[in-house]
Amino acid sequence: MEAHEPPPRALHLDRQRGLHVTFHDGTTAFLSIALLRRMSPSADARTEREAMASNPLHVLSPRAAAGGPLVAMGAELVGNYAVRIRFSDGHETGLYAWGLLRELARSSPQADAGATPGSTSI
Repeated sequence: MEAHEPPPRALHLDRQRGLHVTFHDGTTAFLSIALLRRMSPSADARTEREAMASNPLHVLSPRAAAGGPLVAMGAELVGNYAVRIRFSDGHETGLYAWGLLRELARSSPQADAGATPGSTSI
């Protein structure tokens, strides 16, 4: 992850599908809701990922195992360095710094997929 990733030119949230990012250099990427939730930088999500990696029989917390389709309920900018996304399972503590979004875009097979009509700018 870059030490200081400048803010993206644009962020568009499709609440059903994911986040379309246009980075400062013009590179675009689409990050799915499932990927963003799974890779949340919050402490509780990190703990869940570590537990699942060390024990394949790990039981998900009730919050992580919530039923129904996972969607984004909304998003807000945090200062000039990150975006916070609120998910339908109640998770809202992860701050996605610009460098993390770039890192996820590089490792995601979904990069460069477009957002659909009905997406909203943040």
